[in-house]
Amino acid sequence: MSATAEDRIKLVFSLFDIDGNGYLEEQDFTTMSDRVLKAAAGSGAAAREGMEAAFRRYWTTLERELDANRDGKVSYEEYAACVLSPERFSGTVQEFAESLAALGDPDGDGLIERPLFAALMVAIGFDRANIDALFDAFAPSAGDRIEVPVWIAGIEDYYRPDKVGIAGDRLVANVVG
Repeated sequence: MSATAEDRIKLVFSLFDIDGNGYLEEQDFTTMSDRVLKAAAGSGAAAREGMEAAFRRYWTTLERELDANRDGKVSYEEYAACVLSPERFSGTVQEFAESLAALGDPDGDGLIERPLFAALMVAIGFDRANIDALFDAFAPSAGDRIEVPVWIAGIEDYYRPDKVGIAGDRLVANVVG
């Protein structure tokens, strides 16, 4: 079975639902941000602040767009409706993608090395074997590095409902079989 945009989104929802209560809440995004920043200890202040801002925007976009009853919770159904609508969520995804890639390139050379890529993705909660499969799908150089724009595009594709057969499908390999 091949992965679909819905499979990809289900996985991300489950990873962001840190406490496993079936809802996304502001604390989930704060906790995830803390995890990712811990994995990027060698990144500069600007990149770290950018990532924190991206996680805040991710949450505030969901809260503003979806939390109609203002209870501070977003269900999976509400989440999928927003993130699978590029017109509502593409700016948030772009900021998140650029911020995560910036953390992955602390020396600013435009390249992301596998160990840091893996550390960031493990901090988010993805399975290590799937992370390695994704990195390999990005066609790393002989030095085992990928270009920053490749990862940014990969993240943006992950959230596009019209995209099938993308590199990011490898992240759901163990989920969809």
